[in-house]
Amino acid sequence: MVTRPVAQQDRQAPRPDSRKRGRRAKRWIIVLVVLAALLVGADFGLAAFAEHTISQKAREQLSLADDPSVTIHGFPFTTQALSGDYSQITVSAAGVTVGKLRDVDLSAELNNVTAPLSDLLNGNTKTIKIGELEGSVTIKASDIARISPLDNVEDLKIEPSTEEYVKTGKDTMSDQEKKEDAQQDKTAAGVRLSGYVQIAGTKVEIFCFAMIQVKDKAISISPERLQFGNDKETTVVPAEVQKALLPNFEAKIDGGSLPFNVQPTAVRVNSGSVTLKGKANDVTFSGTPVTGG
Repeated sequence: MVTRPVAQQDRQAPRPDSRKRGRRAKRWIIVLVVLAALLVGADFGLAAFAEHTISQKAREQLSLADDPSVTIHGFPFTTQALSGDYSQITVSAAGVTVGKLRDVDLSAELNNVTAPLSDLLNGNTKTIKIGELEGSVTIKASDIARISPLDNVEDLKIEPSTEEYVKTGKDTMSDQEKKEDAQQDKTAAGVRLSGYVQIAGTKVEIFCFAMIQVKDKAISISPERLQFGNDKETTVVPAEVQKALLPNFEAKIDGGSLPFNVQPTAVRVNSGSVTLKGKANDVTFSGTPVTGG
């Protein structure tokens, strides 16, 4: 029996209907990809418009010179907009001027927000209800140095400290305990202020250990003790010298109102700054309590 190679013409050609089905499938895939892209683009566009609207209203509410940054969290935005329920909205502004302060940072976390889509698109923020609100004001060391009498301290720096070390000069906490302590929101916290002052015509580096606390909607700094410093070590300041110098570190700082009229309840000392924080529940966009059902 003689065999021969299979010629090209002997191979079975694809059926016309199977090729048509393949082309149709490709078209549908392309259509679905394009449609998905359009829906995602529309979702982001609607979110951007809503964020811009809230930003403009927040600028009025917070009395800012420029529109703050607004982020509506969660994807897709459209499903949240249609239901009128938003899990989280962040409003923030940097470099805000408050009295003598020139570089204040404002932040507000709005959780469990209810805002009808029609009102949001029309710029009507009166109906916006906020289930949980946390506002904060962060004041940098460069701004705190503008406040009298701290403006007499050259190159003022701020670092967190424990209450124990502020009051006794002793440190029994572990590094982990210090880290956890620094992350807690409290009505009072330890702070280490350092800088240079003139003593008898000589510029001397000095460290002030103080308690910083929320008082009358402002930040109050109450110095406890001083240490002289240099590049390598610190030494205790004599009692009579401390008595003369401690008033140079006593100050009251008004960082302005917290966002949405939140009452300050806690203070936190960061490296290089101090943050005043407050929380509120069931308030409107204007900061007033929600009334009625």
